[in-house]
Amino acid sequence: MSDTRGRSFVEVICEKYSPDNFPYRRGMGIGIQISSGPQGSPVKARLNLPAILVLDGCGINTAGEESDIAAICSHVCELDLSNNNLQDWYEISKIVSNLANLTFLNLTSNSLTGATLDSTYAASFSRIQRLVLNNTKISWEIIHTFLPELPRLEELFLCLNDYRTVLLSPCSYPSLRLLHITDNNLTDWAELHKLGQMFPGLDTLILANNPLSSIADSQATLARLFPNLRSINLHNSGLSSWDDIDKLKAFPKLEEVRLLGISLLQNYSEEERRKLVIARLPSIILLNGSKVAGERIDAERFFIRYYIKQPDDDLPERQVIQIKDSAHCHPFPTTSTLLLPCCFKVYLFIRLKNIISNEYGLTIYVFEENIANFS
Repeated sequence: MSDTRGRSFVEVICEKYSPDNFPYRRGMGIGIQISSGPQGSPVKARLNLPAILVLDGCGINTAGEESDIAAICSHVCELDLSNNNLQDWYEISKIVSNLANLTFLNLTSNSLTGATLDSTYAASFSRIQRLVLNNTKISWEIIHTFLPELPRLEELFLCLNDYRTVLLSPCSYPSLRLLHITDNNLTDWAELHKLGQMFPGLDTLILANNPLSSIADSQATLARLFPNLRSINLHNSGLSSWDDIDKLKAFPKLEEVRLLGISLLQNYSEEERRKLVIARLPSIILLNGSKVAGERIDAERFFIRYYIKQPDDDLPERQVIQIKDSAHCHPFPTTSTLLLPCCFKVYLFIRLKNIISNEYGLTIYVFEENIANFS
């Protein structure tokens, strides 16, 4: 439980990492020597201070003497200040500006709703590579004050901030690789479109627990906005159409998808969910955290058998499926045939128009006028 009385960053460090409370040498920075501070200063002559500081829930609301921070913490590279009482960016900047090696900062659950940030103070965060601002209720205006001053920022966490919209910045920030923006109230894909404009270098986009209703952009637009996206998490979103799942194929580098708890899949069995998604997304190697390797051929066969039984109106617009475990191969026109028997290597699955044959025990459909002949 957090200490409700106000305490300084320096005071908490000296208490927590004194030789009496933290006596063991555990790596870089342990047992550092510092000179005694001025009369009345809480700085002690010797502190067992690690390079990774965890000061969560300590009631911190001020920085303390900056000279003490610089003397004690010059080697610190990661700082967790979550669940404290920091409400002033000036006090936070006094801490950060005196940590010359700091690359990770966690400010989760400090109430920063009304705090203002001057660009001069924002510049003190320039070395930060990973910034956690979960449940701070920080505004997009403050985020846009930060971003130009953080050229090395690679990971940004903005969860639980009650965002319904995204404020578009006139600038883009290609250094950002991971954006964690779960548990907000984002419903309209137009807001996520803005994220693609601002962060073209995104490798990982975590959108879980947002009531997103659909993916409104075209596949060409998605490919342009997210050219480097490798992983997307849509757990517990409101997606309700297979068209939205099909659009995920537009991300040219996509390898990992997480889709647990989405509306679309609620009426399918566990087997149906996994196999239908794998068959529709040919590039993915991870689905919901599990490797796809070894499942794809069975998933593609399941996909074909499943849709044979469905009404024409329920069939996918277009799906390409490859079966690679057979020595048999029969050539056929590239835009004509749907649903060959499982001994064939290649299936081209296009929107179903006409039934042409049932001689193999499977229904074969065609698109346009070409009909394949099989021996």
